[in-house]
Amino acid sequence: MDDSVCHIDDIDRSILRKLQLDARASYLEIARELGVSGGTIHARLVRMRDEGLVVGSRLVLDPARLGYSVVAFIGLKLVKAHDCGGLMNKLATIPEVLNVHYTTGAYSLFIKIMARTMKDLHALLFDRLQGFDEIQSTETFIVLDTSLDRDIAP
Repeated sequence: MDDSVCHIDDIDRSILRKLQLDARASYLEIARELGVSGGTIHARLVRMRDEGLVVGSRLVLDPARLGYSVVAFIGLKLVKAHDCGGLMNKLATIPEVLNVHYTTGAYSLFIKIMARTMKDLHALLFDRLQGFDEIQSTETFIVLDTSLDRDIAP
């Protein structure tokens, strides 16, 4: 698999859109909707997987139902830029850290976290993140509302 752009047609796009909305949709259900055979859906998905366009599917949970009520983004300034790789590995061990992005601008890393309470966020910041020698400083941005959360359209 290489990094070249995959070329898809309108049927591929329709298949992908349907599966983005409902990854449990059956090939037959999608085929009926698009007016093609189930075999066509299967073959196209196999091709898109082989080309690296479709890389998986996952179960999406409702964080609030699990007790997570605080979402925040945290900008991390590092002591030295070359500490980035090691710190990313450390951050990956913290379950509340959902995303780690290496960025340009004021912060070397920008992370998204989820915590159950503000007290838990405080503990994460002061007891865990501030304990990493690679971090010079942090700035926290608490999410008040998420009005749009989507995947890229095919």
